[in-house]
Parts: sequence; structure tokens; C-alpha cells
Amino acid sequence: MNTVLHRSFMDQRPIEIIYMTPESICTKRKIIVKKIDGDIILAYCLLRKEFRRFRLYDILAAYPLLTDKERTIS
Repeated sequence: MNTVLHRSFMDQRPIEIIYMTPESICTKRKIIVKKIDGDIILAYCLLRKEFRRFRLYDILAAYPLLTDKERTIS
């Protein structure tokens, strides 16, 4: 998971995360990681259209979003 977060930061490519809110609700977000500061991830949220902070230990899964070209089966 850390590799996916760092890759999003380095390449500025969107990823999808599943995380636990402070109210213990699982939710998904599509984000672009802008800064990693210890256990805090600063990211641009594509759903909310604003910068958000996520705690690393609340992120349950992270995976890259595939482009249309990457999804094409040859």
C-alpha cells in the first residue's frame, strides 16, 4: 500500500483508497497524493474537489486507477 501512495505522489497519478472515517464508516475516495508527512497523507480528492488529509493507519487499501488505454485487452 505504501508503494501505491508513494507512486501517486511521485507520478501525480490518481489512485483509489478505501479508508475508515472517524465515525468508523468505510468509504472510497479517488485521490492524488500531494504530500506524505509521516502518518498524514495530504491529497487532492477528486470527489470533493478539495484537498483532504488522511491518516495512514485509517487507509485500509490503495490501488492505482487504470487509464482507458491500460484497460484495453489486446
